[in-house]
Amino acid sequence: MATKLEKLRNFFTKDIPDFLKKPTNTTETGAEVSKASLELAVALGLLGTPLAPVGVAVAGLSFVGLTAKAIKFYQEKTGEASLEECVSIAARVAYVESFEKILNTIEDKDLLAKVGTIHAGEAVAEGFIDINEEEARKAITCFRETKLAQEFNRQLSYILKVAGLSPTEAETFTQRVAWNTQRYMNQALAEAGDTVKNLAGLFRDGWRKELEKYQSLDEYLEKQIATKPREKVFAEKFTFKNIYVPLQAQPLDTNGQEDNEKQSIDLETWAKDLLQESDKQDKVLFIQGGPGRGKSVFCRMFADWMRQNLYPIWTPILIRLRDIRTFEKNFENTISQAVDRDFAKNDDGWLTDKNIRYLFLLDGFDELLMEKRTSDGLEEFLKQVGGFQESCQRNPEKGHRLLITGRTLALQSIERNMPANLERVEILPMDEGIQEQWFEKWSAQVGTDKTVGFQQFLQNQNCPDRVRELAQEPLLLYLLAAMHRDGELTVEMFADANGTQAKILIYQKSLDWVLTEQRPEILNRELTEQDTEDLRRILTEAGLCVVQSGGECAAISMIEKRLDDTAKNLLEEARKRIGDNPLRNALAAFYLQPGKQTGSVEFAHKSFSEFLCAERLKESLENWTEPGRKGRGFNIQQDQMDWEIYDLLGYGGLTLEIVEYLMGLLTVSNEFRPVQLFQRLHDFYQRWSGGEFIDAYTETLPQKKSRQLHEQNISLGQRQVDVYTGLNVMILLLELHRYAQKGKDLKEQIIFYPSGQADEQNRHTIQMLRIINYSDCIQLGTFNSVVGEFLSNANLISADLSRAYLFSANLSRAYLSRADLISAYLSRADLSGANLSRADLSGANLISANLISANLISADLSRAYLFSANLSRANLSRADLISADLSRADLSRAYLFSANLSGADLSGADLSRANLSGAILSRANLSGANLSGANLSGADLSRANLSDANLSRADLSGVILSNEKFGDICWDEGTKWEGVRGLETAVNVPEALKQQLGLE
Repeated sequence: MATKLEKLRNFFTKDIPDFLKKPTNTTETGAEVSKASLELAVALGLLGTPLAPVGVAVAGLSFVGLTAKAIKFYQEKTGEASLEECVSIAARVAYVESFEKILNTIEDKDLLAKVGTIHAGEAVAEGFIDINEEEARKAITCFRETKLAQEFNRQLSYILKVAGLSPTEAETFTQRVAWNTQRYMNQALAEAGDTVKNLAGLFRDGWRKELEKYQSLDEYLEKQIATKPREKVFAEKFTFKNIYVPLQAQPLDTNGQEDNEKQSIDLETWAKDLLQESDKQDKVLFIQGGPGRGKSVFCRMFADWMRQNLYPIWTPILIRLRDIRTFEKNFENTISQAVDRDFAKNDDGWLTDKNIRYLFLLDGFDELLMEKRTSDGLEEFLKQVGGFQESCQRNPEKGHRLLITGRTLALQSIERNMPANLERVEILPMDEGIQEQWFEKWSAQVGTDKTVGFQQFLQNQNCPDRVRELAQEPLLLYLLAAMHRDGELTVEMFADANGTQAKILIYQKSLDWVLTEQRPEILNRELTEQDTEDLRRILTEAGLCVVQSGGECAAISMIEKRLDDTAKNLLEEARKRIGDNPLRNALAAFYLQPGKQTGSVEFAHKSFSEFLCAERLKESLENWTEPGRKGRGFNIQQDQMDWEIYDLLGYGGLTLEIVEYLMGLLTVSNEFRPVQLFQRLHDFYQRWSGGEFIDAYTETLPQKKSRQLHEQNISLGQRQVDVYTGLNVMILLLELHRYAQKGKDLKEQIIFYPSGQADEQNRHTIQMLRIINYSDCIQLGTFNSVVGEFLSNANLISADLSRAYLFSANLSRAYLSRADLISAYLSRADLSGANLSRADLSGANLISANLISANLISADLSRAYLFSANLSRANLSRADLISADLSRADLSRAYLFSANLSGADLSGADLSRANLSGAILSRANLSGANLSGANLSGADLSRANLSDANLSRADLSGVILSNEKFGDICWDEGTKWEGVRGLETAVNVPEALKQQLGLE
């Protein structure tokens, strides 16, 4: 009696070929099978054997629907089909159908040509193996993990490599086929279940849900992923795919610093390799970069590349984080809502389906719309991301990966709490090679002459270096090239423009270019100069609204309410002419597009909204200082200005980009009156910090603004509005102070003391500490996340900042003399060049802080934590560093004359060429420290631990190496004494050391 295996072999080699020769059995909706698929079928023994193939006409033959027919035919021939036999038949035919489907998705012509030459005669065996019921059931749940899959894969991979595919190409193609087989096999088994007894009830109605799931996935990939590269670039006729070029990235370490041991890499290659590395499946692919670096376009292009080349091994899901309205405590619930497709909504187990492995591309972590708008929201989200990735690595039913992108600056205040499982890179500016690739693509769109002309513009010796630098950013490179193409860009435009001014000029010129060259015909007539200004006002209000709405999108109704009468009249005229919503039409051409929410718009790039918001703020700041009638007072009275300040600034923290644009715009404006602006803002600041606005008995301005935002579904309470308003005014005052102190004319007229001025009665000022505590009552770290980036050059003399949270704050060149910073949290803060003379930093956390060239004369740093801090060239003369932790700190070239380092931990510290003359180092731990070339003349090293320390070429003239109280220094065989100077004048040199160094 024939075994099941023999029955199947006879069925495939004899019965199936006869079956396929009947036209009624091969006619089914679907493309005709390719020659390559027929060759694979033969290799798998489906149409005879590789040694004796059976000829079957290709014309009219399709594998679509063939599997179920084959199972039914087998039952008719044998009387009854077991589950194992049904699975063996379904798997073999579905594998070929899957191969055909994958073949049809390939766009690489060279690869397609090679696959088209596969030949069954190269097959290594017939591919028939016996399976039991357990293996059959396993195939139904996860075919790719079965013996059948391994055998089929072995056959296919071999003939692909013989056809010329590389091992990697063959393996990837084979895995795609194996992963794709499941859907066709299970669908066929379910369809055959109506007539085959052993399949009846196996799937019941579940197969229909599975079919709907795959159909939903197909539709998502086709409509949401495949279309992204084909979207038009702004108002151009060409698409992103037409001008996209791969970018380079620099690997970063776990602290977000450049990894000097690793070279820059191609961003796409890095992402592809990381997905495949088996020992890094717990890692989140983390891509950061500045604005306009190409993060979002990379996500679009890479998602589509995956669809074409790795699906269904990996299924790309692209999520713009700006579109997520609600963040759940459970990350899985958050992404389920964000995907919002049937395959996610109608299947609670969609993330534990072993046959579908997702790569979630989360674009724009800096644009997260967090309810409390602080860095803590981002920090919590990233923790969820890291936790989800780790859970996927632990759970074999998941196996998903996460790729997330965003602006680097958004991480500044949360760097210390970033998840440990991030594999980080930063996108680099475009180098000459990448730019050349871009120019080739640009030439294909606009022609060689215009491209060469633009290249010559950039190479012109009069073209500012800053413009060339900006041309390394993909977004700005396009804007420059497009304006040059249209004759709107000349070298003379940038004469005397500094870095910020050059960038502003590009945006201003592009705005003018859009208003005059790219505008829609919203009026069906020529625009007057006034019309153009009205349109510009519409755009600036749109920019402000988008920023106030969280930096994503804004309701059109919100923009309309903010327009002045002239702009409204312009729109009303247009409404009468075209009978449509003219505001929506007007915004459509100005880098705005329909938002995800009904009746809203969003800028195609965040930089546009930030620049236009700065334009809007500039207008009001100039209006506030416009003189009143006959030069008396101001045109805008105090009450009105107070409300406008809340209206403009009571939404959240100003970003560095907005402030940079704003100051750049103001400083070249003839309407900029810095002294008057400072005085009016400072008066508001003093009244705000005293609680005048939040404590008012009548309707408060914070309440009025909060209600206005609430009408636009922006959830900010009046206390939050009040805090953000005051902090934003502080930022503006800090900027005006910084601007004034750079020159001579305004140095004495504009001096901002954020914490007030000390007097004889008050040794320390507390105003800023009170503001920090008030701000942090909303959420810990609010003050630092909003203002921390803007404190450079701040005058904080004698300020009480004890226990203040200033992690990663920018306090470079700040004046903190005599400040109280006891137990302050300043880890990773930038204090380079800061004046901290006589400041009290006892117990402060300065781990990894930047104190390069800081003035710390007579400062109290006792018990301070300075692990890995950079104090190179810092002046620490007479500073108190008793029991301070300076392990692994950089003190090279530091000036430590007469400093007290008694009991300090300096293990592994770099003290090369430091001046430690007269310093007290008794009981200090200097093990492993680098003291080469240091000046230790007259220093007290009694009982200091110098094991493994490097003292080569150090000056030890008059150094004290032992005393009665603490005893001798400690050293060992690892201590380096080569070239030391002055030991002959050293005091109390231990006898053992004299003998070792031959001093006797």
